Amino acid sequence: MHSYLARQPVLNRDKATVGYELLFRDGPNNCFPDVGDEHATNRLLADNFFTSGAIEATSGKKAFVNFPYTSLIQRTPLMFPKKSFVIEILETCEPSDELLEAVIELNSKGYTLALDDFVPSAEWKRFLPYIHIIKFDIRTVPIAKARFFIRHHKDKTNKILFLAEKVETHDEFTEACEAGFELFQGFFFSKPEMLQRKTLTPCALTTLRLYKEITFPDVNFNTVESIIATDVSLSYKLLRHVNNLTYTRAKPISSFKQALVYLGEERLRRFVTFVATAHATEKKPQSLYSLSLQRAHFCERLSNLAATDIIGNQAFLTGLFSLLDSLLDQPIEEVITLLPLDKQVQQALVHQTGPLGHILKLITAYDKAQWEAVSLLSKQLQINESDVAELYLESLKWSSYFEHTATD
Repeated sequence: MHSYLARQPVLNRDKATVGYELLFRDGPNNCFPDVGDEHATNRLLADNFFTSGAIEATSGKKAFVNFPYTSLIQRTPLMFPKKSFVIEILETCEPSDELLEAVIELNSKGYTLALDDFVPSAEWKRFLPYIHIIKFDIRTVPIAKARFFIRHHKDKTNKILFLAEKVETHDEFTEACEAGFELFQGFFFSKPEMLQRKTLTPCALTTLRLYKEITFPDVNFNTVESIIATDVSLSYKLLRHVNNLTYTRAKPISSFKQALVYLGEERLRRFVTFVATAHATEKKPQSLYSLSLQRAHFCERLSNLAATDIIGNQAFLTGLFSLLDSLLDQPIEEVITLLPLDKQVQQALVHQTGPLGHILKLITAYDKAQWEAVSLLSKQLQINESDVAELYLESLKWSSYFEHTATD
């Protein structure tokens, strides 16, 4: 039995990830929301909170979980630690006396409650003193309308946080911030912010030079050493990273050459992927960095199953570089000209064509929980959907470790 879920990050004003909404699907032939709300919630909780899965799926951050009416009335959330998740009260719930009693009890016991896809109405007014987060879908309730509600209620209480859902552009993010929203959901963070053409910073250029070296079949350690040596912060990260790996050694590694030789080609590629990217993009959302790593691993593992002749390392680079335009705020067409990438990788990144392009489309669809597209693309690549779901969770677990490493 496989757990089918996708996750979408929840970010604050600083674009730091504070949690993930978990989106459920009941197997390869049953796309949510075709299954009942209660069944979907119960399966998600059973699959991900009775085991360690939720920690891996959310990288240790809070999970935002949809709870339908019956689950709330039955006090289902009380079965789980209150620090694990945010209870999202589905928009389909009836604001009855029975639901209010459940909300008051959950609030009194320290659970965090959110109103999902909220549309202001008199019936929900009595619930507001017990609610911590209100989520507005800005496609349904425009930011201008939400602004009026936020300002009206912030005068009465400062405890409610307002979350803007389906924020797709930086302009919408900026407008939502000005309207009083504190939390944000949507893929605005994964799109490049190019209001003005930016020049690449020294850190970004250093990373690109390193990327260029690791894409060659044979890594030139002398060249890599000379690049890293020009950046104090990156040098520090390299030595710290290697000494963390070799803490049992009697004498710590103190030179770049020693560190590079110890790592070897494959682990050096991983170091550049993980640490150098984070170093060059410190002002970017952690979610963007994590998503790049997750896609790299997901793409590589999927390439092993697809009915195509794809080299795993090329698939890894395709996933990793799929967000390079956003990381460096440069058009992808320009960025990849600075890297000696295989033609298949370039076609996948720019046009999403070819075998790697189809895998990248599949990964993007899974990120957004576009289940029908996932089914279609899986069939085209001749990959079993249960394998796709399993590898998605594996990639979350794999990237979760490096999400913590990047901040060391």
